Amino acid sequence: MSDILIVDDERDIRELVSDILEDEGYSTRLAGNSDECMAAINSEPPGLLILDIWLKDSRMDGIDILKAVKRDNPDVPVVIISGHGNIEIAVAAIKQGAYDFIEKPFNIDQLMVVIRRAMETSRLRRENASLKRKEVTNSDMIGKSAAFRSMQSQLDKVTKSNGRVMLSGPAGSGKEIAARYIHAHSNRANAPFVTVNCAGIEPERVEEVLFGRESSERGVESGLLEEAHGGVVYFDEVADMPLGTQSKILRVLVDQQFQRVGGSDKVRVDLRVISSTNKDLDAEIAAERFREELFHRLNVVPIDVPSLEDRREDIPVLAQHFIEMCNESQGLPMREISEEAVALLQTMTWPGNVRQLKNLIERVLILGDGTGPIEAKELPAEDEKADDSGRVVLSGALATLPLREAREAFEREYLLTQINRFGGNISRTASFVGMERSALHRKLKSLGVVTSNKSGARVAQLDEPEPAE
Repeated sequence: MSDILIVDDERDIRELVSDILEDEGYSTRLAGNSDECMAAINSEPPGLLILDIWLKDSRMDGIDILKAVKRDNPDVPVVIISGHGNIEIAVAAIKQGAYDFIEKPFNIDQLMVVIRRAMETSRLRRENASLKRKEVTNSDMIGKSAAFRSMQSQLDKVTKSNGRVMLSGPAGSGKEIAARYIHAHSNRANAPFVTVNCAGIEPERVEEVLFGRESSERGVESGLLEEAHGGVVYFDEVADMPLGTQSKILRVLVDQQFQRVGGSDKVRVDLRVISSTNKDLDAEIAAERFREELFHRLNVVPIDVPSLEDRREDIPVLAQHFIEMCNESQGLPMREISEEAVALLQTMTWPGNVRQLKNLIERVLILGDGTGPIEAKELPAEDEKADDSGRVVLSGALATLPLREAREAFEREYLLTQINRFGGNISRTASFVGMERSALHRKLKSLGVVTSNKSGARVAQLDEPEPAE
């Protein structure tokens, strides 16, 4: 996209403009009618299009070509020239997306100023898009637990294909980061990654946001699907998409084209689709809130994104990663985390998952007084924590139990938490709690605690008795 395509039905004019531009160091291509113009664009989009609005013996005039270029190659700036210039034509061209309008006979200096500005604007847009994509690809996947490694292995397998992926997991678990990881390691890494927040768009505006719109007052306005052309569109929390829009998205997936709101032309797009949900889509389908056919189109490769509680081993490395992020982006102190604070973080409940951990680390760094290690006392208290005198404050439920039952309840929850903290590793758990491994196994059996595989990791849970027949 470095040359300039000159389209004019007058040979003398297009050759004159070409000679001038080549003297200025630009490379050019020439077209005398709409067919030659479209063939040249389809073979290789130019860096800039200089377009005569009136083309003799052509199937399309300049406005028609302008619409087609802005539909299929929106990044190509178009400068309109015409020997029949008037304010109405200029306004129509600008509304359809033209960069500028110049009337014949044009001043060469004026033409060169417009071309230089158009090329510079195009360059800056490409650089801006490239910088945004580089910023995205720096959002690396962080973790080392078995559950994390299992998920990352699945992500690696889908990066080189164009298959549609459905990411399932609780809110805040990192589904968008997983989607960006797929994009950053795919052959579309240099193309756009566009997020569609299905829950955040007003239902009455969903189609305009997705498909764009056309109007006589405002011309062509591209939607998110058009912006994602050639790259990846990510439907975040796809279960929240309105039913009426679901049927239209289904059609886009089948045809790879759509119409803007208020428009009549078909807009062709080349998209890879990644979706995510924190809901049970089978239940949504049964409740007739989600189209089954769309589910099957999107759910080609299902991948589970584990909750933070299923990957507690990753909490220390994630916390340190967020400290480094806050230091780099906000200048907050670069602090270590004490062993006591790490232990506390790994035993806390995390309903908000990785997002909650990130917010907690940022809050501690903002409110903290020094640059030394983060201590356990800086972290928020939960139910069973020591007060200022060192006494443990009991929850109401535990305080009402006899001593033996209370002790068993405490031991059960304590050991469940510690085993999950160490990713199901009994040896590491035994070492931390100060028990022999064989003694720990006996204690777990007496308490009804068992370990099993979940999301590629060992997790502890209560041994549920089989129901009597």
